[in-house]
Amino acid sequence: MLFRKITKCIEEYLSSDSDRMLLIDGARQIGKTYIIRHVGQKMFSNYIEINMEEDKLGDRIFADAKTTKDFYMALSLVAGDKMRENENTLVFIDEIQAYDHLLTLVKFLMKEKRFTYIASGSLLGIALKNTQSVPIGSLDVQHMYPMDFEEFLYANGVGRDAIESMRESFNKQESLSDAMHGKMMDLFKKYLLVGGLPKAVETFVESRNVIEFRSIQREAHELYGVDASKYEEDHNKKLKIRRIFDMIPSNLENKKKRVVIKDIEDKKWKRSDDYIDEFDYLISAGISLEVKAISTPTYPLVENSGKNLLKLYLNDVGILSGIFYRNNIKAVMTDIKSINLGSVYETVVAQELKAHGYDLYYYDNKKNGEVDYLIDDADNLSNIPIEVKSGKDYTVHSALDKFLSNSEYNIKKAYVLSNEQKVYVEDGIIYIPIYYIMFFQNISNVVEEFLD
Repeated sequence: MLFRKITKCIEEYLSSDSDRMLLIDGARQIGKTYIIRHVGQKMFSNYIEINMEEDKLGDRIFADAKTTKDFYMALSLVAGDKMRENENTLVFIDEIQAYDHLLTLVKFLMKEKRFTYIASGSLLGIALKNTQSVPIGSLDVQHMYPMDFEEFLYANGVGRDAIESMRESFNKQESLSDAMHGKMMDLFKKYLLVGGLPKAVETFVESRNVIEFRSIQREAHELYGVDASKYEEDHNKKLKIRRIFDMIPSNLENKKKRVVIKDIEDKKWKRSDDYIDEFDYLISAGISLEVKAISTPTYPLVENSGKNLLKLYLNDVGILSGIFYRNNIKAVMTDIKSINLGSVYETVVAQELKAHGYDLYYYDNKKNGEVDYLIDDADNLSNIPIEVKSGKDYTVHSALDKFLSNSEYNIKKAYVLSNEQKVYVEDGIIYIPIYYIMFFQNISNVVEEFLD
C-alpha cells in the first residue's frame, strides 16, 4: 500500500467523537477514495460506502433524500444489513458534491449521530457555492493533493531513517554525500516524469514502464478537462473555463508564464477581472494551482495579492512533463542543453509548497523583475523569496538580488533551489539542492506525517 500523510488525520478523526464530519477534498485520481476505504475498513467492522456520482448516473436512490429520515431509508436499500451501532458502523459518502442537498443534510446527520460519517469530494469549492444552506460548523474540510516527493520516496523504498537524516541535514543547512545526492537527484528527476497520481506511481514502482504511466496521466488530464466545466450551467462559461485549462501548458512555456488574457477569447480588450469566475472555478476544482502576483511584499502576503498577472500551474508535474515530452524520458533524466526544464521545476515546487500548506505568490515589479515564489515568514513578520533554477547558471538571479537590496522589505533569508549539491550561504541567500523543497512545511496548515 502507498503511504499517504493524510492517513493520520483520517485515523484521528475516526477515533474521535467529533460533531463535525470530516470531508477530504481534492481533484480526482489523487487517491481520496482509496485511503478512506483502507482506513475505514481497518477501523470499523461495518463499513458502508456510497458513491453519489454513481448513484446520480444510475438508480438515483439518494436524489430525493432531503431529510435524515429519507437518507436512512435510501441507505437501507443499499446497505440495510450493515446499519448497526454508531460505534462500529462507518458510512463513507464518496463524491458528496454530486447532490447539493446532501451538503445541507450534513448538519442534521452529525447532530443525530446515528452512525459515524466521513466524506470525500471533488469540485467541492464549486458545489458549496451552489449550496443554498452551507453547513457551517458541521464540516471539517481537509484538502488532499497528489503524492508529494516525500511520499514518492517512500513508495520507491526509501526508508524513514534516511528521510529523517536528510531532514536533519536540511535543518542544519548541510550538504548530502556524493552518493546520497546522486541518488536523490535520480529519484527527483523520476518524480518529474511520474508525478504524484497514485496509480501512476504504483505503475512506475511495479513495471518502470513509461508508456503505461504516461497513459494514466493522459487519462487523468482528459478527465480534468471534462471536470473543468462539469458543474457550470452557462455554456459560454464552460468553453472559457476549458480554454483556460487547456492553455496552461503553453502559458508555462512563455517567459513570464502568466495567463495570457487576450488569448482566452482572442479579444484584446478583455482583462483579468472579466474571468474571475472562470479562474476561481479551475482553482476550486483542484486541477490547477494559482500563483498570485505581489508587487509590495509586506507581511502577510495575502493582503497584497490580486488576480492580475495570475500564473496557473497544473496540479501534477507528471501530467505536465507528459504533455511536454511524451514518452521521451531523456529530456528530464539527462542534461540536454536545448531543453529548458524551468516550467517543470517551477511546477514541482508549486505542487510541493501547496501540498505543505502554503499559499502561492510570486514577486512582480516592472523595474526589478520577477522572483519565482514568495512565502510568509511569520517568525520575522516578513516573507521569504525563493528562486528555482533548472540549469547550471543557478548563481545568476538579478531580480532576486534587487529584491534583497531593498531594506524596506525586511528580508531575513532567501533560497535558491537548483541541481547543485553544495549547501552554502552567500549574500543572505541560502543555496540548496532542489529536492530539499520537500522539507518546506507551513506547520500551521499542513497535515502531519505519519507512518505505521
